[in-house]
Amino acid sequence: MLKVGIFGTGHLGKFHLNNWKLIRDAEITGFYDPNDDTAAEVSNKYKIKRFTDPETLMNISDAVDIIAPTPVHFSLCEMAIRKGKHVFVEKPLANDMEEARTVLKLVKESNVKLQVGHVERFNPAFLALEGMALQPMFIEVHRLAEFNPRGTEVSVILDLMIHDIDIILHIVKSEVKNIYSSGVAVMTDTPDIANVRIEFNNGCVANLTSSRISMKKMRKMRIFQKDAYIGVDFLNKKSEIISLNHSENITDGFSFDIETMNGTKSILVRNPEVPDINAILLELEKFTDSVLQNKPTLVSELDGYRAMDIAHQILQKIKYNSINS
Repeated sequence: MLKVGIFGTGHLGKFHLNNWKLIRDAEITGFYDPNDDTAAEVSNKYKIKRFTDPETLMNISDAVDIIAPTPVHFSLCEMAIRKGKHVFVEKPLANDMEEARTVLKLVKESNVKLQVGHVERFNPAFLALEGMALQPMFIEVHRLAEFNPRGTEVSVILDLMIHDIDIILHIVKSEVKNIYSSGVAVMTDTPDIANVRIEFNNGCVANLTSSRISMKKMRKMRIFQKDAYIGVDFLNKKSEIISLNHSENITDGFSFDIETMNGTKSILVRNPEVPDINAILLELEKFTDSVLQNKPTLVSELDGYRAMDIAHQILQKIKYNSINS
């Protein structure tokens, strides 16, 4: 049984609380939240003990789930790791790259598991592509959200785009060669909308647009590779694959022929079956399994660091462009 302390019970923290209660191999030891109103609400609704000192809660826990605001991720991670506690921390891993490097060093020196909450890795629309060989040559992403004051302590890059950065780094098996970016601060003091082009050494190019001041929501990724187009709708949990038909037996789609300069080609259109899963529950279950079975976490501290590194390079380029424009 994994004893878990919850750190942060705001909007997302309550989702985590609900899901931890569903995991058979986990037990919530208590929660820490400095906001008295939020804490009173959580205590009354969930009947879970509130701790006013984070260290006391850590001492009685095997692992911590950090869903607190980004600026305090590092201090809580550091305290937990030094106490030998396993860590699940929401993205981004830390507030800046120096903190992130320190977390990597602490984890390496310890015997703890750390998983970063890049929940889109567990989105059923993305999981529907498991088993498919992804070899992207061009990726186009749009992640748009309506304005919400929650989460604006960080830029749209670290708030929204970092989800897609993590996915792209996960599926493109190559190092980043160049980054081009532009962004504008509209409603807050940091970029609220940004467009980024990432070029990889293997020739793949990813074009990302993220906005938190849109009139509509959108979370779509389009992947283009030799002989195939893959569309992933993270918001509506749907996937689509259009490819050259190399199989005579089609059971999960339909095909049609097109005439090309090189003759007739058969095109296959598929909508792969999307598993009926709860992404937050799945990521917490996988973290629990990693700890109890002593297995690597699926989204490691190094994954979280790499996504942060690219996000901060993007922010630096946006800052440079604004100063020199």
